[in-house]
Amino acid sequence: MSTFTLYTDGGARGNPGPAATGIVIKNETNETIANYGEYLGEQTNNFAEYSALISGLKKAKELGAEKIICKADSKLVIEQVSGRWKVKEPSLQPLVLEVYKLLQTFPKSYSLQHIPRELNKEADAEVNKVLDQQ
Repeated sequence: MSTFTLYTDGGARGNPGPAATGIVIKNETNETIANYGEYLGEQTNNFAEYSALISGLKKAKELGAEKIICKADSKLVIEQVSGRWKVKEPSLQPLVLEVYKLLQTFPKSYSLQHIPRELNKEADAEVNKVLDQQ
């Protein structure tokens, strides 16, 4: 069974402003098997955080993950997807739904963990790499 750990981050300079995602996927031996960022145009920080999680889940699935451990420094995303916080912002509701649907495609299981920013430096670096190129 392949268990991957997905680290995601999203950022917008200006909020809203130029936004990007950062995704790092590690295998069972903590080896990075994918890392990338994507430019999103003018978006909010929360949109970027959700977009990173969606992109990372799709990529992990493509790479053969059966179980996924999602780690993000966005408490909002983790709490909303876990169902502990309500999604009051209408523009985020379809994103939450998409994340939830993607999580259901992992046959073994999934988990969501909020981590401190210091433990998410690699995904954050991917965001900044993309934004610095704009």
